[in-house]
Amino acid sequence: MRDAHVHFLHGLGGGYTQNFFEGFVTAAERMGLDEIYLLEHTHQFTEFESVYAPIKAYNEYQRDWINRKMEGTIERYINFINEVKDKTYPVAICFGLEVCYIPETVDRLAETLGKYDFDFLTGSVHWIDGWGFDHPDQKELWNGRDVNEAYNRYYEIMCDLCASGLFTGLAHPDSIKCFGHAPTCDMFESYSKLADLLCKNGMYAENSGGLRLNYDPTLELGLNSQMLDTLKRKGVAIYSASDAQKQSDVGANIKSLT
Repeated sequence: MRDAHVHFLHGLGGGYTQNFFEGFVTAAERMGLDEIYLLEHTHQFTEFESVYAPIKAYNEYQRDWINRKMEGTIERYINFINEVKDKTYPVAICFGLEVCYIPETVDRLAETLGKYDFDFLTGSVHWIDGWGFDHPDQKELWNGRDVNEAYNRYYEIMCDLCASGLFTGLAHPDSIKCFGHAPTCDMFESYSKLADLLCKNGMYAENSGGLRLNYDPTLELGLNSQMLDTLKRKGVAIYSASDAQKQSDVGANIKSLT
């Protein structure tokens, strides 16, 4: 049993240490997992600063948020991976990145990613034409939005992500529902196109419990049924993922999602 999305988060202020890392292994064992995908966000590393230029330009909140999150160089993460990756653990560990896909800066992203070699790269859409739609601190920016238009643009960007050839997997493919906004239009064509691109590019899609874990425990668990059915019918590889933000959440909801 695998958890395909577990955040390391710079050691939660303590840095990359063996003890902190082994806490994830212990948590995974406790949950009966065989494998975890441990990752960091690209917005944490200064090497990706130019990738986020359109996000910082969108408004003051997002500029300050990126500046606050971008804590240091990726080399510390890579050096730590090199220290621990050849050791044997009771749970298999893959190391990677969750990579924000921003169409305006994809060339810069590709150039930066090309310098590194990770076990996996999971692409995610957190920004719609600069707008951080999933930030609780600017939830009010949904007011007056055309929800159908937002959904359609979200999946246009996601399809571009899959077509780029940069990624191993796709993170939380329907996280746009994070605040309960749902489209009134039929999304089948978008889901079908997405499934075809995932298969064409050999990518897996996450069935993620992260929204229920990190946003609202009353939200739907995992992918919406129409998307999940479409991905399965098209033969997309589906990996269960907790989107854990702390060790105690490793493996959360995985049994229900698998």
